This record gives sequence, structure tokens and C-alpha cells, in this order.
Amino acid sequence: MPLFNVRVYGILLDPEKGLLVSDEFIRGNYITKLPGGGLEIGEGTRDGLAREFMEEANIEVTVGDHFYTTDFFQISAFNNKDQIISIYYLVDTTDTKCIQTKEKAFDFLPEEVADSNGTAEHLRWIPLNKISEDAMTLPIDKVAIKMLIERFTK
Repeated sequence: MPLFNVRVYGILLDPEKGLLVSDEFIRGNYITKLPGGGLEIGEGTRDGLAREFMEEANIEVTVGDHFYTTDFFQISAFNNKDQIISIYYLVDTTDTKCIQTKEKAFDFLPEEVADSNGTAEHLRWIPLNKISEDAMTLPIDKVAIKMLIERFTK
């Protein structure tokens, strides 16, 4: 039986550092996506996104304006029975200096990716002048990034 998988993602921009992204190793796949993840039962979208940022970046964020919700059919990359609904918000934080990041994409230690069924995750900043749809792996993120570029380059 097909299910809906609701995901929440945050767009965190820093004028000096750029866009915060998450480089992840999931079940043998390397993906770059926006920070966020699955909504839990009993959780609102904003609370879920704030929880995800605390888990992934160890920071408190203010969840701002709604930015985009998936408006096309997208099957899950990891479960071909689930339809993905992704909700994107602009987020802000008082201090981006405390976020632990890597300089290079997929800069994992060998032991972090040794188990093909395991997961690993690092955050990274993409400079504002280097943001592109191609930087993202997942189709819905590509749409959100295209919209972000259009919105902030006008």
C-alpha cells in the first residue's frame, strides 16, 4: 500500500558563507540535500524542522516563511512505494559560527562509509555565487534551488 512521506527542509542563507547543505551517505548513495528530514507523528512542520536542525546542526533556528511545497508526483528514492511531499521554509539563526561544517563535499572518513547500509552526514556551505540546481541530488531540492536562485537574483 503506497504511503505519503512528509519531509521538511530549511533554507539557511548566510551573506558571507552561502547556503547550508547536508552531504550524506545513505544506503550506499552519496547525496547533497538541504538540511531537514522526515516529519514525525504528532509533530507540526515547523516544530519538525526545528528538531531536524537541532539534530543535524546542533543549533536553534527560527522557522520563517513557507518557501515551497512539492507540486508534482515524486516517488521516494529509497522506497518505491512512498510518495514524497517536501515542504521548504526559510530559516534563520542567531549565530552560524557554531555550525560544524566541512569544506569539501563528501569529506567522510573511511569508517563513516564502510557499511553500505549505514549513514553518515556532514554540513557544508555553498558560496552564494556557486549555488546551482546541479549542486543538489534530489529532484524536489533541485526545484527549490531553482526557485531560490530566481527569487534572489532578481
